[in-house]
Amino acid sequence: MKKLNLTYVILTLLILLSAACKKDRNFGGKSTKDFVEQNGPEVQVFKKNNTVEQTLLLKNGTKIIIPAGAIRLNGQAVVGDVTYEAIEVLKRSDVLFSGTNTNHISGAPLASDGFIYLNASVNGVKVDKALAINLQISIPAKRTGMTQIWEGVEKVGNDNQMAWQAPAQNPNGGGIKRDVDAIGGNFTFDMGNLGWINCDVFYSYTNPKTTTTVSLVNNPGTMASFRAFSGETFVFFCAKGSNVAAQLYTPDGPNKVKSYDNMMPVGVQGKYISFSIKDGKFYYAELETTIVANQNITLTLAETTESQVQAAINSLNSY
Repeated sequence: MKKLNLTYVILTLLILLSAACKKDRNFGGKSTKDFVEQNGPEVQVFKKNNTVEQTLLLKNGTKIIIPAGAIRLNGQAVVGDVTYEAIEVLKRSDVLFSGTNTNHISGAPLASDGFIYLNASVNGVKVDKALAINLQISIPAKRTGMTQIWEGVEKVGNDNQMAWQAPAQNPNGGGIKRDVDAIGGNFTFDMGNLGWINCDVFYSYTNPKTTTTVSLVNNPGTMASFRAFSGETFVFFCAKGSNVAAQLYTPDGPNKVKSYDNMMPVGVQGKYISFSIKDGKFYYAELETTIVANQNITLTLAETTESQVQAAINSLNSY
């Protein structure tokens, strides 16, 4: 009986030790990259045959029609199955949680009508980004009127950062329609490339433009790159009443970043926010303000909890 009890105690201790180790792996060493991966929009996976037309219906309402033979690998049409990975970024919180942004490649802020990411591979090998035939994409429209179509650039200048540019035209000369009206509750358009695909408009203000800078106090890490593949600390400007999540990532000294030169509209109200996760500790700062000429603000990052960072970011959906 004593032997059985001892065995039971040993097994119990092993289970508890295993659970503790698992907890440490999941939370103790958590970084901003972990936070982005765990809190960002879900990666939705599909497996479809390339020889017939396919339709991907994403969970939040995006519809993607893939014509037969659209996917190529090394210039040749794929015969057989293609694995697709899709992400929907339809709310401002999705933008921040995913470590992306609404920056035009010129630096001008964009107001997002929603964007997606679409990747495809065959047996683990990424297919050609350029498609043989355009996809047709429908993204749910939360407003009436016109939007514009963009594709994402994952390397801006010499930095591993993200911005949006006009979609590349097809080699055969066929253009992608840039301006699209909301019809039937959707923005529906063609796209000739895989990758980041966006419905956005320029943040429409005729106000004079300026350059703003943000100095960080108590920054626990370095400035984060696109999706926090490196670094820990993000800085965003979120405009009040408009789905703008402009990332400030251009260095302007130690623990200091600036907007693109002369791109931020004077007189606009919004929040500068920063968040960072390092060594399992969470930090957050925000300041609501109105942009003035040559604005230079200071954000002091304070240690907080994961749930408080999540709540602060989610609250921006109704800001």
